[in-house]
Amino acid sequence: MANRTSPTVRRRRLAAELRQLRQESGKNRDEVAAFVGCAPATITKIENASSTARPADVALLLELYGITGERREVLMTLAREARQRGWWHQYGGAIPQWFEAYVGLEEEAAEIRSFQPETIDGRLQTEGYIRALIQAEVSVPPEEEIERRVAIRLRRQERLTSPDAPELWVVLGEAALRRAVGGTETMREQLQRLSQVSRLNNVTLQVLPFHAGAHPGMHGGFHMLGFPEEADRAVVYVEYRQGALYLERQPDVDAYAKLFDHLRARALGPDESRALIARMAEEAL
Repeated sequence: MANRTSPTVRRRRLAAELRQLRQESGKNRDEVAAFVGCAPATITKIENASSTARPADVALLLELYGITGERREVLMTLAREARQRGWWHQYGGAIPQWFEAYVGLEEEAAEIRSFQPETIDGRLQTEGYIRALIQAEVSVPPEEEIERRVAIRLRRQERLTSPDAPELWVVLGEAALRRAVGGTETMREQLQRLSQVSRLNNVTLQVLPFHAGAHPGMHGGFHMLGFPEEADRAVVYVEYRQGALYLERQPDVDAYAKLFDHLRARALGPDESRALIARMAEEAL
């Protein structure tokens, strides 16, 4: 298995470790900030992973908390890895800041569960479908940005066939298959792509049909990411028009896990879903 390292995941893990160490020490953020020589708000940002700690500051924190030996080396390694640049950073402003964290988390996820009622999951989209979605936006971006956004999404898809590919389980609403994004030819290619990808050993694809009626996922789509290391908590990602929510509290994660189980139980099975997709691809000829 490839050794995949995401600075986003490392930053989250380091943040959780430092927060726990401070709590165990009995010190408040004001005391810690005074020792490090920074504002209390900086400690807050480090502990909630909204800011990446400098290795020098991490060294001071570990000194304050009395951490030495092997554990200190592990945490200092995390601090250095958290400051590395992921492949997605080379695309600059083509990725909104609120989505950048998701790309970083996705890079190291071992399990991904996704419910998409209206559009094809981004990891399964063809290039033509991606372009059609971008060009349908209220404000169509310049061609250069379109190219970068297409390249980013195609690069994200490479993990599905990599040595450390995640287990991907996707439930698509039938509307996502019926809507002619980009026209008949684009959708035919997209449906064929779904049929092919659904045969990968690490991919499970189901369709939630119209005849399933009302269901609890009608409020919108979401993604759930699980990680190989127990120290890295699962994350639920819910996107809205101008941003996204990252839910990590266990009650929230459990609620979405229950919702996903309900949706996949209501959906067609993988074989039935593949047969439906194949029929729709033929109809598009």
